Amino acid sequence: MRKEKPSERLPSAGVPIALSYSLMAAAKEIRRPIAATIRLTVPAGAARPAPPVGPALGQYRLNLMAFCKDFNARTQKYKPDTPMAVTITAYKDNTFEFIVKSPSVTWFLKKSAGIESGSGRPGHLVTSSITLRHVYEIAKLKQSDPYSQFMSLESICKSIIGTANSMGIKVVRDLEE
Repeated sequence: MRKEKPSERLPSAGVPIALSYSLMAAAKEIRRPIAATIRLTVPAGAARPAPPVGPALGQYRLNLMAFCKDFNARTQKYKPDTPMAVTITAYKDNTFEFIVKSPSVTWFLKKSAGIESGSGRPGHLVTSSITLRHVYEIAKLKQSDPYSQFMSLESICKSIIGTANSMGIKVVRDLEE
């Protein structure tokens, strides 16, 4: 076995220099240059090339019909017109990837409380109340989101309770309280 000179290895990792250059070249081939990250709220099963989807994707020359078909297929399990958050990554070669998240916590809270909007004076005026069971069910749905999947169910519940308080929705153990 050939003995290497100290200068033929990277000082920090102990990896041969020739190998490190080939790894960097492979990483550059995998990584595609990103043109933009687009965040939209689109109703489930109702993506069309009309605004807001059309102008947002059209300025990056992305295939609108491909996005609409894929989005509608992924969201067909939800009730129609449920607002879905979408993060679209547009690449410079006019391709894209997207992540569909579940509806926002505020939307779930408004639906479970049966109200149209939150309180104008949270902390002073209570508009409605929900049970801890509602909070738990919302947390189970939100746990499947990409950014929440590593959070504990308890911390998601605490976050939802905080959001409910800031909307003027009281969280109670039972509705009789």
